[in-house]
Amino acid sequence: MKPLKLFLYVLLYAQSLTLLTFAQTGKIDSIGMVTLRIDPQSARGAAISQIFDEVKFIPLETTKESLFGNIAQLKIAGNKFVIYDYDTRSILLFSDEGKYISKIDATKLQTDKEDKEKAQSYGFRTVNEEGKDYIVIFTSNNVQYFTMDGKFIKKVKNYSYSDEITMSKGNVVAKLGMYIKKGKDSTFYKLNVINKVKKDTIGYFKFDTKLYETDDWYGDGGISQYAPNEAFWSTFYDYNLYKITPDKVSLAYKFVLPAINTLPKDFLTNPIYVKKRFDYFEKNKKVIHGLGKSYLLGDNLYLRFSNVFWDKDQKKNLIYNIKTSELISFQDLEPDSLSSFLPITDSGFGYDFENRGFLAFEDGKFYTSYSSLAMFAFKERSAGKTTKYPPLLENYFKTGDRKSNPVLVVFKPKTK
Repeated sequence: MKPLKLFLYVLLYAQSLTLLTFAQTGKIDSIGMVTLRIDPQSARGAAISQIFDEVKFIPLETTKESLFGNIAQLKIAGNKFVIYDYDTRSILLFSDEGKYISKIDATKLQTDKEDKEKAQSYGFRTVNEEGKDYIVIFTSNNVQYFTMDGKFIKKVKNYSYSDEITMSKGNVVAKLGMYIKKGKDSTFYKLNVINKVKKDTIGYFKFDTKLYETDDWYGDGGISQYAPNEAFWSTFYDYNLYKITPDKVSLAYKFVLPAINTLPKDFLTNPIYVKKRFDYFEKNKKVIHGLGKSYLLGDNLYLRFSNVFWDKDQKKNLIYNIKTSELISFQDLEPDSLSSFLPITDSGFGYDFENRGFLAFEDGKFYTSYSSLAMFAFKERSAGKTTKYPPLLENYFKTGDRKSNPVLVVFKPKTK
């Protein structure tokens, strides 16, 4: 993971520090905790068809207007892909077959006279309000609403943003980063669960937000929902996966890694690391600083271990079978006929999967992407192994080139 992404994570995380509410402090249930000892470098390979039931490549149409760099954020909205390109700070919309629809140009965002700086986007989310779906773009001044076709609707001040998921048919919301108010005082919690039926909010994991100013933080983690009423949460400098359900938050899995990958036990408490954490990581490049978004599908845990520096030989995206203890590495997956003998990530060639992992998990399918530069290189490597590609890919290889837009990769894991 590159420092730029880590900085963006903190930036987006810090934008959510505004919501005040009355609530209580929750306790973590650790009765059912399972300790897993994992050596990432021992992970083996497997054929793609052994792990997945379906693989689909979706080239994103390249035109003068739609050309962009890479996918920093992806949301599946019905039959559309909503994509955030960090390089241009723009939002692009494509159909589920990759056809370009429209773009919300970052240079044309609304700026008011009283705004201190020109509006510039810092990511987006999709929301449903009064039965209508909108794209909400965050700027330093406000948030701006657009239709799902990219048409401007309105600006809103004092909008409180936090990464969130819903459970129990929308009656339970798990949110990151909220202040909880008790009398005149307020406490910031990393994770919060709101029950709309019971009309209460429970906060977990107190955090002093002043530390963002006095120390350097490198994180990933967040909430990853893998079932209607189940999700994982993880945080930086921690090797635990916490399970969120409508009723409680529990410590589900505790990971024990080899010493070369493990942070010092006093990494969070010893003052010698304050403002020197990057120096530590630079000297210990194989150290894992935490867990990224992870998922439990059937008996398989899809795990993402994060560290600051890129190392093509370090195995960090893994599949662990909780029944057999079998450990598989994503970078060692072998392309076969299911994937037209093309890889499903750019591991070992590019940085997209290394930096971002899974872009999304929707309806039982994972979404990743890689550049056209990588795609054409992979095609050359697999020459002679297949005589016919799926129609979308066949047309892409005829009309595109190494400078075309990225390609989305969609794959559905086996769950039995």
